[in-house]
Amino acid sequence: MPAPAFRAAATRVRVPATSANLGPGFDAFGLALGLYDDVVVRVADSGLHVDIAGEGADTLARDERHLVVRSMRAAFDRLGAQPRGLEVVCANRIPHGRGLGSSSAAIVAGITAARAVTVGGPELMDDAAVLALASEIEGHPDNVAACILGGFTIAWTEAGDEARAITLAPSPDVVPLVFVPANPVLTEVARGLLPATVPHADAAANVGRAALLVEAVTNRPELLLPATEDRLHQDYRTPAMPESAVLVAVLRSQGVAAVISGAGPTVLALTDEATAEKALAEAGPEWAAHRLALDLEGACVLPLSG
Repeated sequence: MPAPAFRAAATRVRVPATSANLGPGFDAFGLALGLYDDVVVRVADSGLHVDIAGEGADTLARDERHLVVRSMRAAFDRLGAQPRGLEVVCANRIPHGRGLGSSSAAIVAGITAARAVTVGGPELMDDAAVLALASEIEGHPDNVAACILGGFTIAWTEAGDEARAITLAPSPDVVPLVFVPANPVLTEVARGLLPATVPHADAAANVGRAALLVEAVTNRPELLLPATEDRLHQDYRTPAMPESAVLVAVLRSQGVAAVISGAGPTVLALTDEATAEKALAEAGPEWAAHRLALDLEGACVLPLSG
């Protein structure tokens, strides 16, 4: 089979922020949120040029180490050819190191862009292959699944650690709020606090709450508070994010379904119109509090303007 060709025109990819776990759905549940990174990619005659605006502009590498570039390279290998040169422009809005899926967004953006600039890319690499590669790079499928598919996602792995995922439409009555602290927490640090084993009663409790959460997110938001109870990971991670744990406890005491977003330290609250403003008011000046939309589309290729 001849090597694929590349499109001459620049391609723009938009990817959403995501929140994983949602309380009891550890490493399985994800939710796509209306906060986006944009990446514009053009195949060039030679070299690599990376430009970054927004989050990470002062700290991220502008060479082959950049996660978008590394993900593109991995995708091009799967697609069958590497371009001679690349121009990559990143407009980053998703906070880094805050549990809102910034690394998954970079990975999915890179893979999606590589597929889009390759002639016949969607036929050479379908959505299942995108998920498999993104999960391989990220190490787990929960955030990348939500970033790719949008909506409320359930991800799992089958024999050979092959990632699978489905997406469900969340109830339009679910209003996501995020409370983002100033300082990040590395995912590696948060995962390092988790025990190797947990009590059977805690595992059983989480199974029931996770099952309930599917119904709560999609059909019965009034059940979100009990459905988001967790015993598997949040308490163990408290030493790395004590302020986040306090905010979660305060919000939950007021009837708001609050959880640690992903590995933290951002707090995610799933509420309704009636209580959204009251919940936002609970955040002190140390939190950047935002109401976000639900993203139902996931990663997409868009026109360069607009």
